[in-house]
Amino acid sequence: MRIHLLLSAALLLASCAPHEPEVDETEDTESGEDGLSAGKNGSACTASPYNCKLRKDGGNMVENAQGGLWGIDDGMMVDGNGDPMAPCTFDHLRFNYGQTRHMNGKTYVYARSCSNGSSGWFPIDNVKSESILRERVGEVNAKDTGGKRLGCYRIKSSHDPALVEKKVVYDSNDDNERAGDYLPLVRKNGKRYANLAFNVPGFGLGGPAVDIFPSGTHFQRVDVPTDSGAPSIDIPLYVKDSAGRFRKKSGSMKFIYGYVMTKPGHKRFGWMTTEALVADSGCQ
Repeated sequence: MRIHLLLSAALLLASCAPHEPEVDETEDTESGEDGLSAGKNGSACTASPYNCKLRKDGGNMVENAQGGLWGIDDGMMVDGNGDPMAPCTFDHLRFNYGQTRHMNGKTYVYARSCSNGSSGWFPIDNVKSESILRERVGEVNAKDTGGKRLGCYRIKSSHDPALVEKKVVYDSNDDNERAGDYLPLVRKNGKRYANLAFNVPGFGLGGPAVDIFPSGTHFQRVDVPTDSGAPSIDIPLYVKDSAGRFRKKSGSMKFIYGYVMTKPGHKRFGWMTTEALVADSGCQ
């Protein structure tokens, strides 16, 4: 069963189209029954005003009468720079809510997964119910905190195999919810990519990817307020216990907030784990 992680003083213890995202600018400190409150990146946040669900009501997926599956024609999936990844040959795709980009003279929506074995940007023109999807997809983008730029990183060209299958959610029985979802893994096109997440996993917020970039991409860390006071959020990882359930703690992952400056010139803010990054210079 999933549980919400609570931060303590010793906390166990990342482009948008050229328009403003449709999220509430008011930071309401009053929490609802679910313990979430409005913040800077949305109306349902916890642990930080920048650690939020894509939307308060409804899931992270763009919904339809087919359980969120949208029929498509074959199309080229691209990464956050607009560079080709691989053709998407699935019959249907699921798309994350609020995520659109304009690149290469086209509008793209963010597909959760396709035949490349990764998420990525898919041309909306190739979705069979394009007009309905355009009405429902919305627009939500993570914001700049206005805080100090803390350090420059780049996405690694390697990953720790021992981390991949560990779970980021206690007692998870989901095929996903892996630490590997946040690491720079090699995809079916032979290239290594890492996801940019809208929020930190383990808080019941969904941990949706909102962009994807190849290894070598620069990530500029930005100071971010958190409940613990640290400019980062650490989450525990879990491996199987003697009963075969992911309930045994095994290390942790640190998530930091910042942005990627894309080739089209858009800043894409979100969370990334330090396990996917290495210190570098040259961030914009």
